[in-house]
Amino acid sequence: MGFAAKTTYGLLALMELAGVQASGERLQVAEIAARQGIPERYLEQMMASLRRAGLLRSSRGPRGGYQLARPAATITLAEVLDCLEGDTAPATITEGGSSAERQVLQELAASLRQQRLAQLQHTSLAHLLEQRDALQQAQAMYFI
Repeated sequence: MGFAAKTTYGLLALMELAGVQASGERLQVAEIAARQGIPERYLEQMMASLRRAGLLRSSRGPRGGYQLARPAATITLAEVLDCLEGDTAPATITEGGSSAERQVLQELAASLRQQRLAQLQHTSLAHLLEQRDALQQAQAMYFI
């Protein structure tokens, strides 16, 4: 149960923005796309969706670009997934009747969705940055 490519790209872009949030810097789509290897046109569409959802602010002009609309600690992954993926709950299996085996599988799937949602609701962009920074620091110390 990973992320769709669209969500992965969106999260990478949001992490870039969260990384510069403290300085008040704005990033342009082309800059984010180049840093993360994301197709620029595709990223533009995602950024527009994230802006409409209230997760981003944008400004035009030579110094324009995108910024997070709120502190990274208050933006949960559940919000991001809801914006980029929408309701992705799989349909229930009705083909072939409602055997006990099918019911067990449906209950397992529902439990996994609940656990995933709980994890996403408790993970913010700030958490992802902390994990990234810890990983980068561990890699830097390894090479010294």
